[in-house]
Amino acid sequence: MATLTVLRFPDERLRTKASDVSEVNDDIRKIVDDMFDTMYEENGVGLAATQVNIHQRIVVMDVSSDEEKTPLEIWKEALSNVM
Repeated sequence: MATLTVLRFPDERLRTKASDVSEVNDDIRKIVDDMFDTMYEENGVGLAATQVNIHQRIVVMDVSSDEEKTPLEIWKEALSNVM
């Protein structure tokens, strides 16, 4: 996994319209993994792909306080509580 370069305001690339993700494949999974690494390196709780100059509708976030659970586990738990 890799840490990506984060674009900072007022970088005009932040205004680029992101495209839909048509298929979740290995390339998208790698982007997501790299985005999580970048977000944690920046001590953030969320990161949009456009912020790392990838203009696709992808966002990662981790607002967990439980370090034993991964963000995906917490997301599944949150969805099960509303369904």
